[in-house]
Amino acid sequence: MDLMLEGRRCLVTGVSAGIGAAIAEGLAREGAIVVATARREDKLEQWADAMQAQGLRRPLIVAGDITDARQVGRIACQAAQLAGPIEVLVNCAGGSRPVTLEAGEDAWDEAMALNFTAGRRLAEQVLPGMREAGWGRIINITGLMEPHFLNAALAAKAALHLWAKGLSRDLAKEGITINSIAPGRIESEQVRRLYPESERAAFIERYIPVGYFGVPGDLACLAVFLASPLARYITGTLIPVDGGMSHKGA
Repeated sequence: MDLMLEGRRCLVTGVSAGIGAAIAEGLAREGAIVVATARREDKLEQWADAMQAQGLRRPLIVAGDITDARQVGRIACQAAQLAGPIEVLVNCAGGSRPVTLEAGEDAWDEAMALNFTAGRRLAEQVLPGMREAGWGRIINITGLMEPHFLNAALAAKAALHLWAKGLSRDLAKEGITINSIAPGRIESEQVRRLYPESERAAFIERYIPVGYFGVPGDLACLAVFLASPLARYITGTLIPVDGGMSHKGA
């Protein structure tokens, strides 16, 4: 199936590893022009080299910290300078932030900055170009809606869900779709740290009907489809990619 992404200009955050890297690769394989951003420039360069070695168009690199409001503007500006006006934004950067009742304001501020505010600010930077063109895609990689302990990141991701839903309705008639994807247990540095091999079998038996943890490509294929013109009638959604995981206690 031709997803009609050839030449589409895409900005993807959190590309140094995991889900972000898989989504960016998926877009590149469809012929999109990918601008990849993350804090670790060395990791970005290594990943871009690997994409080029596979015969793909080398992704463009803009390193920066999206939790810094000043850098968000710079990243968006540089992305547009390198590729042209951004047509697809994938907000993938984020990270779990378990907290206690005693956690200070700094912990909550950092979690909100990374998991909600950065995505909102980037969208605000690229939306003028999308509105002028009458076409655009925003895809947010979010988190569980039923946490079993206090996690500042999940509170921030819940804010991202509802922000995206409201904005999707405001922009629907302008050819711009906004959707969110909630990952389950997808292999990553974070998941490997939180779920050692010795504990996985029991967790999977109890919570994941398909019988295994996912890999980044399981989610990337959906994100790439949502980025395409073919997904024009899908907006304001929250789609879990979790192997049918039961969220009770998960």
